[in-house]
Amino acid sequence: MNNSRPAILISIIVLIAIVLLTKLFMIQVADDSFLKRAERNAIQRVVDHPYRGLVYDRNDKLLVYNNPVFDLMVIPKEFTVKDTARFCDLFNIEKEELIIRYQAARKYSWVKPSPMVKAISNEDFARIQDYLIDYPGLFVMTRSVRAYPQASAANALGYIGEISGAQLEKDTVKYYRQGDYVGLAGMEGFYEHYLRGRKGVKYKMVNVRGVDKGSFKGGEYDTMSMAGKNIVSTIDLDLQLYGEKLMSGKRGSVVAIEPSTGEVLAMISAPSYDPNQLAGSRFGKNYGLLTMDETKPLFNRPIMAMYPPGSIFKVVQSLIGLQEGIFTPNTTFPCNQALVKCHPHPSPANLFGAIKYSCNPYYHQGYRKLINREVSSNTFIDTRIGLDQWRESVMKFGLGSPLGIDMRNEKGGQIPGSALYNKIYGENRWKYSTIYSLSIGQGEMLVTPLQMANLAAIFANKGWYYPPHLVRSIDGSSENIPEKFRTKVSVGVDAHHFDMVQEAMAEALSGTANRAIIKDIVIAGKTGTAQNPGGADHSVFVAFAPKDNPKIAIAVYVENSGFGGRAAASTASLMIEQYLRGDITRPALEEYVLAGKFLY
Repeated sequence: MNNSRPAILISIIVLIAIVLLTKLFMIQVADDSFLKRAERNAIQRVVDHPYRGLVYDRNDKLLVYNNPVFDLMVIPKEFTVKDTARFCDLFNIEKEELIIRYQAARKYSWVKPSPMVKAISNEDFARIQDYLIDYPGLFVMTRSVRAYPQASAANALGYIGEISGAQLEKDTVKYYRQGDYVGLAGMEGFYEHYLRGRKGVKYKMVNVRGVDKGSFKGGEYDTMSMAGKNIVSTIDLDLQLYGEKLMSGKRGSVVAIEPSTGEVLAMISAPSYDPNQLAGSRFGKNYGLLTMDETKPLFNRPIMAMYPPGSIFKVVQSLIGLQEGIFTPNTTFPCNQALVKCHPHPSPANLFGAIKYSCNPYYHQGYRKLINREVSSNTFIDTRIGLDQWRESVMKFGLGSPLGIDMRNEKGGQIPGSALYNKIYGENRWKYSTIYSLSIGQGEMLVTPLQMANLAAIFANKGWYYPPHLVRSIDGSSENIPEKFRTKVSVGVDAHHFDMVQEAMAEALSGTANRAIIKDIVIAGKTGTAQNPGGADHSVFVAFAPKDNPKIAIAVYVENSGFGGRAAASTASLMIEQYLRGDITRPALEEYVLAGKFLY
């Protein structure tokens, strides 16, 4: 018995040794998970963020470029701070924010880097770089933010910001990660796929103190980033800057379009903001301030504000009436102010005179003929049928739905039909006398300034347009822009009907907008006064010039400025002269607009 004990002990020891050796073999040879885990602790994966594509104006002037900034990254396992107050002061971060970001980093990963302080400027980085060695677990990663040489075109260009959780969920290809920056508005948002470029990845060896020991396996697994594609926009920077100067201190919109292409030459939303405010580390703070600003500088009026078109819509009524055979150039109605108010002018007027003098009673009577065609003996049904047919014709002019410009959040306005009035009044409980205000572009009708500028382009082109857009080329090729912007759209009105209308619009300036007249440049235009239940009416004007070879079509809304022949027509006329001549020959008119004494 005693002699067998050594043998048993030896057997047990051998058995244990076999188990341990087997386990060791499995860990070190058969199972490489521990090796990979060890490598991950020693290998740092650094994302190489590409430079976003640059944005130029139509004359190759730089609008948007990239400015290098630095993100302070933290590896929670290695990070220690002895003097929190000194750290916060040095790195310009609140103690509460430091705690929140450190806890978020720990939650994400104990050993992987997370951002601690974002978008550190070159100046601040120069100040702090010598102190980084005092804080284990910190390192700096370089990326870029947008910068703007001119404080201009903010609403058209848009801005970039940190991607949201909702956007991450929609990212089916998993390109983005939490903390990435993405285009959120304007051209930045719409053309994000082109501007963002392609991320690269570099793997670096680091020791336990996080000191860089060189690339992992000679960079075998590294991938290069690829810069985003450059964009040439349709914007004319000089015209844009001049328009913003004219609209300074006012509220409203200016949209100018090249009729032959649909290219947007200028898009002014007033008041606006300096786009540099939403670049870099102060994005969050400044965005909050801009959001709370009662003047709503982030509200993109050209595509989001909706107003009644006013008397400008009379031109559309005229063209539909001509196409439908309801009007002829000689159709005459008296200026019967018992129907609706009007201003003094020769009466009775034919269609040419009605456009020239903007006769309200003419369109009250003419619109009745358009709507009530006696297709039914029941006047309620007759009005309903006529209204829906008229609405279909109006919407062909790009009204009542978004035009599809290359920006997000475009509004479509409203062209009312029977469904709306049935909802308001009930079926068969409304007729022409209920809706006659539509005859002069008032009532429940709403349009955007962009749609009005597009109307001016339609008048200039005699019945067609290209959908308005903000980009001429991507990566040097116009073929890269969406096909719809190179597809002509017809409004369904024969070209010959526009001849008389264009002549009447040219004559209209001497009748309602003589301030807009420019020597040696024939402008065809139409004034409007958009009713505003909340205060003074809005001044409206659309035009194109030169009349016989149009180079620019424009719409101007100046809020709370009354008659269209004052603020809006003057502003549009100066914009036209600036674009066609390159300078202003009427300094008194410019001073009148800049002074803004027409504001109520």
